[in-house]
Amino acid sequence: MKTAFIALLVFFIHIGAPAAAPSASDGQQDFNWELGTWQTTLRRLSKPLTGSQEWLEYAGTTTVTPLMGKRANIVEFDVQGPAGRIAGVSLRLYQPASGQWSLHFANLANGAMTEPMHGSFKQGRGTFFGQDTLDGRKILVRFLIIPLGADQWRFEQAYSADNGKTWEDNWIAVDTRQAVLPSR
Repeated sequence: MKTAFIALLVFFIHIGAPAAAPSASDGQQDFNWELGTWQTTLRRLSKPLTGSQEWLEYAGTTTVTPLMGKRANIVEFDVQGPAGRIAGVSLRLYQPASGQWSLHFANLANGAMTEPMHGSFKQGRGTFFGQDTLDGRKILVRFLIIPLGADQWRFEQAYSADNGKTWEDNWIAVDTRQAVLPSR
């Protein structure tokens, strides 16, 4: 399974689409566009990989702060909706040897950190893959970061229970940059 996952990862990392955000050639500045505060809307599939089509809606904010000369950043994510609150933190680390980023997410409701996802940006679009467990079974996770414009980005998460043959979107967030008010 590990060999198939690595082959799948290499295949998907090379998929790219035209995008709005420029990246430094070494990748260390890939997330600079995201620094700041964003208004977040989220649609989350209530029961992934069950055939359910019930989507839950949330709204809130995402704040991205640089660390270590912008070679890392911390994401604070906080949204609420009729189904409750989702608050979490993501640590993103740039890996110079591979030219990739690792994304580490922790849900504050349970304090648990997920397995990291790894990937990079190609032509302004981020593609990341990892492994996780859902209801006791191993799954693959794909996370896409897609520009919708200079001040709006889409974040899509999908799961695969069949080693990447099929994917089911289960998390679609759209971030819109909050205007910075002039200081008085």
